[in-house]
Amino acid sequence: MMELWSSRWICFSLPAIASTLGLMLLAASVLEGFADHAIGTEIQIAWQAQLLKVEEALARGDLAAAERQWREAYAAALKSRHWQGMVATADTYRVLGARAGFRGAAVAKARQAYLTALFRARSEGSVEGVLLTAERFAELGDREVVEHCIRVARRVAAQSPDPQMKEHVRAFTERWAANAQGIDQRGLIP
Repeated sequence: MMELWSSRWICFSLPAIASTLGLMLLAASVLEGFADHAIGTEIQIAWQAQLLKVEEALARGDLAAAERQWREAYAAALKSRHWQGMVATADTYRVLGARAGFRGAAVAKARQAYLTALFRARSEGSVEGVLLTAERFAELGDREVVEHCIRVARRVAAQSPDPQMKEHVRAFTERWAANAQGIDQRGLIP
């Protein structure tokens, strides 16, 4: 009789134990995912904090400190692995270069950062990111890269479940075409 009761106990206990272990593993993986997200957020804001320091240094007129802080911001943007930081650091470096007298070098470095932003935006499926980098290349007068960005934006929008993305690409393309014909509607430089 004792053996029968213990075998029943095992039959009922094993599924309960397995379920409990499964729930514990699920909870651990969810917590790990939240931890990764929190770290990602910290990395995301690191470049923003550094860019604020660059702006403060520029406001003080301390161009050497601004350049040092910019290098920190750029490193943090690279580490973030997202397009937003690359665009923001490139924009800031163009301003810094204009103020400090190394505009040509700043534009070259900004172009490199914008390309990185373009690749990251494409891999993230961000039509917004691709079109923003297209605008920046338009500001630099790089027609070929703008055309390439438009092609990339079309592909990204085609994969997006949001129908508005195709509309954003269409609107940008129309503005770009109008500017290419010499009609300035929004400040895009053909």
